[in-house]
Amino acid sequence: MHSFVLLIWLALCAAQDARQRHIGNALTLGVGSLAAAYLLLTGHTWIGADAAQGGWAVLLALVLTLPGYILKRFGAGDVKLMTALALATDGAHLLGAFIGAALTSALWMLLAPKLWLHMSQGLREYLRYMAPNVSKKLPFAPFVLSGIILTLLWFH
Repeated sequence: MHSFVLLIWLALCAAQDARQRHIGNALTLGVGSLAAAYLLLTGHTWIGADAAQGGWAVLLALVLTLPGYILKRFGAGDVKLMTALALATDGAHLLGAFIGAALTSALWMLLAPKLWLHMSQGLREYLRYMAPNVSKKLPFAPFVLSGIILTLLWFH
């Protein structure tokens, strides 16, 4: 059940990021605050990891995303998304989501030029920021969603 709620949250973030190239603070800071409160009240993360593992995951999220933010490869929403994910999970899930996001974004860059031609116009308009020729900086949240799905399948 906890994984399902996590997937719903990431799906909302992914949809907003793909459509607007922006993730609202209500989604990132809201869930991050809830995850932090849950961690402080129960002593473990949303998925059941120890508080120390959640703390290390937050540090890992910041180490992985802040350099990208400084180099303008990540937006602030991406940093907040990964930090909230760290508060809700643990380092293994965070690394799995990050690695899965990298793999699926590379796969998208390879396949998108061919797939894009066969998508309906409505879907292409909805995913306009994921178009292969729009920008080299793709929305990150859709790939985080695919990365966490792959991670959950791998772990369970």
